[in-house]
Amino acid sequence: MTAWALALILAAAFIHASWNLLNKRASGHATFTWVVAVLSAVFYAPVAAAAVLFWQAQIGWLEIGFMAGSAAFHTGYFVLLNEGYRAGDLSLVYPLARGTGPCFRRLAAILFFGERPSVIALAGGLMIVAGVIVLTCSPQRLSQAGARKAMAYALMTGTFIAAYTLWDKQAVSRFAVSPILLDWGANLVRSLLLTLRAAALEKRAQRMADPPL
Repeated sequence: MTAWALALILAAAFIHASWNLLNKRASGHATFTWVVAVLSAVFYAPVAAAAVLFWQAQIGWLEIGFMAGSAAFHTGYFVLLNEGYRAGDLSLVYPLARGTGPCFRRLAAILFFGERPSVIALAGGLMIVAGVIVLTCSPQRLSQAGARKAMAYALMTGTFIAAYTLWDKQAVSRFAVSPILLDWGANLVRSLLLTLRAAALEKRAQRMADPPL
């Protein structure tokens, strides 16, 4: 690995952690993740258009299907992550969700896609598991109010991380879907799904606020 590649990985990790910190400070509110999805779709639109016009990236029913599937998995991920942040601390939910996601993905890839990771890759996975246990599974932390509920949401979030990772991997590597179009389309559809969810939550809040006749 070159120094430049390592720098990009560390920068991406910092940005990702910062995004989750902002999400936690927003109390896992659906509006925050909706804004992120909308802005991502808007900012990606010129790049997606360039991919079609200049790089001949294809948009057909196959590509649309993978975009919709990716959007569904990502929407589930965001909804569960928000619930986790409402139930528990960032220092509990974030490492547990992000740590179990790659482990679940590796296990699913072995069981369903016949992958055979090297010894080094398996050792790396075990180190991730060990790190997650050290960070999240102390008796003091588990005794905190809402900790077990937050852990349950974090584990479900990790499952969706594994699901969308494998889905996107198959879309790009096996079916040659443009990763730019896949990400843009997933954000576009996710914006619609989160809009519908936000509207449903708003209606429910209004019904609860209105006094009975």
